[in-house]
Amino acid sequence: MAFQILLNIALALIWMMLRGTYTFPDFVVGYIIGLLLLIVLRRFLEFEFYFKRVVAMAKLILLFLYKLVLSNIDVIKIVLSPKMDIEPGIIAVPTKLKSDWEVTLLANLISLTPGTLTMNFSEDGRTLYIHSIHVPDKDAAIKEIRDTFEKAILEVTN
Repeated sequence: MAFQILLNIALALIWMMLRGTYTFPDFVVGYIIGLLLLIVLRRFLEFEFYFKRVVAMAKLILLFLYKLVLSNIDVIKIVLSPKMDIEPGIIAVPTKLKSDWEVTLLANLISLTPGTLTMNFSEDGRTLYIHSIHVPDKDAAIKEIRDTFEKAILEVTN
């Protein structure tokens, strides 16, 4: 992946040299041309196109921001309601993530959203224990974490 990024930047710089202008818009045009060349070369060379991961990272960031806004709204509703109608709970979330940094990223994303906190890991590090301020259905909460954050992290890393 790093080789492809450097190759794409080199192609953009070559484009700028061929044009004889060294401006940011020329670099962007050269970068896009480099992306197109890498797409064409992908058929002949055996490597996975790196831009898929860049798009997956952008999706993960947007998903986190979306969940951050939703959880803030939920916490505000709980705080401002005159009656504390909440069901706090601790849920165990088994994960399909393989590396430690993937599990750590998942734990941090969960902890950064208001109303949830990753408390601990299992001995093997593949189950997260999460405290949530409102868990009416534990299975639905586990499914939501696995279908959102875990799935997005797997898209970035695989």
